[in-house]
Amino acid sequence: MPPSHLASLQQHPLVILGAGYTGMRVYRQAIERGWRVFATSRRPHSHLGTIPSEHRLRFDLTRTDTWTDIPDPAHLIWCFPATPLDLVQEFLSGRTRQAGRLLLMGSTSAYLPDEGTITEDTALKTYLPRVQTEECLRTTYGAVIIRLAGLYGPGRHVCDWIRSGKIQNTKRWVNLLHVEDAAAICLQALEQASDGSTYLASDGCPRTWDEICSVASSRWRVPIPALSSPENMGKQVSIRKLLTELHYTVRFPELFQALDHIES
Repeated sequence: MPPSHLASLQQHPLVILGAGYTGMRVYRQAIERGWRVFATSRRPHSHLGTIPSEHRLRFDLTRTDTWTDIPDPAHLIWCFPATPLDLVQEFLSGRTRQAGRLLLMGSTSAYLPDEGTITEDTALKTYLPRVQTEECLRTTYGAVIIRLAGLYGPGRHVCDWIRSGKIQNTKRWVNLLHVEDAAAICLQALEQASDGSTYLASDGCPRTWDEICSVASSRWRVPIPALSSPENMGKQVSIRKLLTELHYTVRFPELFQALDHIES
């Protein structure tokens, strides 16, 4: 991307709507890339304490009095489910559409079927309110959608999921993505992706839970449950479009190496 393109985009600030686990990483990476960034929360003073006060904004989609706190024009990265549709449309209708980009964080769970390899062309679960809103904003506002695999990282540790019994030891496929990759992908897409585009995002290496459990047991002595049969076989996410069109390089392609760092 030419420096002039990024400089042109950065004439307007970037606002992270709902700066939680992933949004906080987006904030830090965006600062490093030279963006003027604001982060929002319904309770910014208690939830955004690590962010300078001048960069914190209160935003509650259900409280219209907070809408005017969001700079306009600005680029928006929407981190929480954008629902209900009518309220999201009302919020966006009062903003300068041409000057700022809109990016939505979605989930790979938006796709049918429940098993097999999925791509951006796989049929969507259009009965889900979140998916309905995402597709409406993609087609009418040119929103970019990043549908993320299961996120892990510091404070969201796969081995702890096994220890707590959240994960069953099955041959079900799972797709994972380090939170730092999730943040970097969102920023790169904001800066480079075409309006109305969609990308699937994972580390590019689908695994089964029994494989992960086996490594967790042998490498870190994590107690694992007995092997059981899954309700369904899950799905395998393809990130070919992310790699070939957006030219993204995965920062944490090796799950077990990343887990080793977190575990230690």
